[in-house]
Parts: sequence; C-alpha cells; structure tokens
Amino acid sequence: MKITIFDGADTIGGNKIYVEENGRGFFLDFGMNFAKHSKYFEEFLRERSVRGIHDALHLGLIPRLNVYRSDLIPSDVDLSSYPKLKVEAVLISHAHLDHFGNVAYLHESIPIVASPASLAILKAMRDSGKQTGGSEIPYYSLRERCEDERVLKAIQNKKQPYLGRDFVCTEEINKDLEEFLCLRPGQESGKGIEAGNICCLEEKDLPSQIKAFEVDHSVYGSLGYILYGNIAIAYTGDIRLHGRKESETKRFVNEAKNASVLIVEGTRAGRGDYNVTEKEVFENCLKAVEHAKGLVIADFSPRNIERLEMFKEIADKTGRQLVVTAKDAYMLYALELTDRICRMEGVGIYKELKERRDKWETEVVMKNWGNAYFDPVEINRVPESYILCFSFYDMKHLLDIKPSGGIYIYSSSEAHSEEQEFDFLRLQNWLKAFNFEIFGFEIVNEGGKLKPEFVKGYHASGHASKEDLIWIVDEIDPEVLIPVHTENAEWFVENFENVKVMGNGESFKCG
Repeated sequence: MKITIFDGADTIGGNKIYVEENGRGFFLDFGMNFAKHSKYFEEFLRERSVRGIHDALHLGLIPRLNVYRSDLIPSDVDLSSYPKLKVEAVLISHAHLDHFGNVAYLHESIPIVASPASLAILKAMRDSGKQTGGSEIPYYSLRERCEDERVLKAIQNKKQPYLGRDFVCTEEINKDLEEFLCLRPGQESGKGIEAGNICCLEEKDLPSQIKAFEVDHSVYGSLGYILYGNIAIAYTGDIRLHGRKESETKRFVNEAKNASVLIVEGTRAGRGDYNVTEKEVFENCLKAVEHAKGLVIADFSPRNIERLEMFKEIADKTGRQLVVTAKDAYMLYALELTDRICRMEGVGIYKELKERRDKWETEVVMKNWGNAYFDPVEINRVPESYILCFSFYDMKHLLDIKPSGGIYIYSSSEAHSEEQEFDFLRLQNWLKAFNFEIFGFEIVNEGGKLKPEFVKGYHASGHASKEDLIWIVDEIDPEVLIPVHTENAEWFVENFENVKVMGNGESFKCG
C-alpha cells in the first residue's frame, strides 16, 4: 500500500490523504486548509464561483491533480498534465470544514463515505446555506461554459435538477434519512434533486476492506477508520478522550491494535496541555447561569450538538427556556432522522425578523415546531427566562430584543488568526452596547495591541491532549506512526519511535 499526503501534513486541518493499492485508491478526507485559504481570502473576498476550480488550483488551495468535477473546469484550465489518480471514494471522518470543505471540487463520480450523522449534517448545511461554491457537497448545480468559455454559470432551468452525489453510509440507513438525502424542502414548486446511489459500506466494492468506528470529537458522527489491505492502516480523524463518547474512542483504539501504520492527528502537540473536560465545562457554565441576572447568551461552535445538549440541561436546571436559531432546529431535525432522538423537545426557536423564509424553514421547521417560535418582544419582556444560542453573527438580533444587561458565555475554540481576533473586538463592542458580562474571554492590551485572552474552563477542546495522544499511540503501538493535522510533528519524533514525518506531496510505501 502507498500513502500520499497531499495536504494537512504541517497544518491543523486540510487533510487530503490518498491511500493506494494495486492501482486503486481513495482519499481520507478532502478538507479546506484554513491556513492556506486565509492567506488570500476572507469573508468578503472569496474564490470566484464563475471560475470553477481555477482560483483554488492556481493558488495551491487544492492539489494539482486530475480528479476534479468536469463541469468546474473553465477553458483556460488544463488538467491533462497532472496525475490522474484512481479515486474510488472519499472517506469523510467528520462534518468539519477542515475535513470535508473541498469535497465539492472532486469529480462527480467519486462517492462520499461517511456516517449517517455526517451525511445528515452535510445535507442540512446544504439545504439551509448558500447554494453555490464549496457547500455543494450532497448535491450541486450543473455548470456550463458561457460565450467566454473561461466563465462558468449554473444552468438556470427548472427541468435541469440539482445532481446528487453517491453516498456510502458506514451503517445501515433508514428510509426517512434516505428520503431526506434525496429531496429538497419544497421542491414540488422548484428544482428537485436527481439523487445519486445510496448504499451501505459492506455493499460497496472498494480497494480495501474498510471498517469505521465512532470516536469522541466535538461533532456527532465522527469516525476513525481502519483499512485492511496487504497491511492494516488506522486513521484517527480528529479524536479525543474527554467527551461523552470517550468509550467509543477506546473501542477504536482497541480495534486498531492490529494496525501496522497509524495516521494520527496532533492538533495539541504544539500547544499547552491544560485539559478541560466536558464535565468541567458543564459545571462552570451552570455556575455562571445560576448567578445570572437578565438574558443569557451561549456561544458555541456550529454543529457541536453535545454542547447544545449541555446548555439544554443547564436551562432545565435553572428554569430557563433554551432558544436556538431556525438553522439549529433544522440541523437537529436532520440528526433525529439518524438516531430517532428528538432533541427539539422543550427547545424554542428564535423568530428572526425577515422579509421571507426559505422552504427548509417553512416546510420543515415551522411545520414541525411552528408553536415553538419566540418573538424578540417576548424575550425582551422576561429576559431572565431565556438562554439564547447565538454566535457572533447573530449579535445583530440584539437590536430587536433590546436587552438591558445579562451574561454572555463563550464556549468555543480560541482565535487562530488576526482576522478572528478582530472579530472578538467587534463582539465585545456588541456586548458592551447591551451591558453584558462576559465569561470565557476578555480583551487585554498586549504590547499596545488589543486582543482576546481566553479564560479556561468554559470550552473543552475537540482534540486529544498530549497525555491522551501518548496513551493512544502506546496502546495501538504501530510499526509506523504518521502525524498529520499538526504544526508540531517534531513532538512525535521526540516522544515515539518509528515516526514518519511527511511533507505535503510526499508518499510512503508500506507493506
């Protein structure tokens, strides 16, 4: 077997790992590399969708390979000189952009392998998000060249449906989830989806035998994979041991003991090792809410359903009403289709003031929970009765609620770029305008520059600590250890034997 790391060797995220045997192969993840992407783009400067893969390819944001969607290739892009890999699938470890964000560029014939929860999350994101560009993973708009063939446009024809990708689910899929993956809300009066093939992993002929194992991470449906060819290769994806699914990680580690090669994430290998557990986060956030007067805002990462469930428990314990956005409600609906757990029981929905509502909201969210909407006037009347699940991008709604004081709890990851740091200055301005007390971060003056400093105890990392990484590697005891998703591969060299440090584009033959 041969392993080639095309991206993610020396950065946190952007994993694109190609595994090949006997001329057949597949990718382990195909994520967006935020470190590279942020060198050129930001919120208001993005790749041009009318140029297909041109911008990302030219800037080195995707590998120079001949593996991309045929309708995204403008006339001035020639892929014929690039390697044409035999890619029979892309195995997604979990639904975070740094692991799936570039999958939309891959050739339309390449199926997606993922857990039911990941497929549901990707579909919910597509339905409720932007309808072009990198979000086009579960289904996409077919492009065609304009008169100037360097320019691409989506075919504007209701008779031309969205095209769905083939899905390979790592578990048996139920009929409700299958229907959700194949249909768009309200498509009776608009464009539908020409669905791809949907099957289970054991039904798909792939280059290697693949076993998927749920692991503990900050998004449900996260997987580690073990690949069986002439040798066994284990891939952790993103992994940890301090969340509710710790036992699932331990099960994966136990099953991976027969692997000769371990591809392991090392996010925290280059960081301090103060480990906060989800239990500690719960206790600290509960204490803050118990002593709060006025409105409570809880800010945590999108798709971190474990954290949302935690704040629901806190709301119940403190006699408050948890209120989420309509997009959150749609995501919870999608997840319910995978595990039959209704997470919307007792949860309210914020009624955003807007001119029109999309079909995913009117046909699904409002149809199921229309009576659960809370108007900003209602929240203003008794703010001490609510916990709002708002992010920085929802702060504008405070102008409609008009609260006078309360607390804000930041329960998400730290800023990792200057632009993200600047967002926290803006966030503080919003919170000051409405007299909120802040938990989880503070703005400090460092060398004459204002920047956020994060307070430990209100967020638990989605990644294993150094101590837990040592336990994972020692337990599996591979013949070869390949670190990825890290800025400090040398830490592995210092702590383990048989470490293979690879650069982007480098290959390693094993077995």
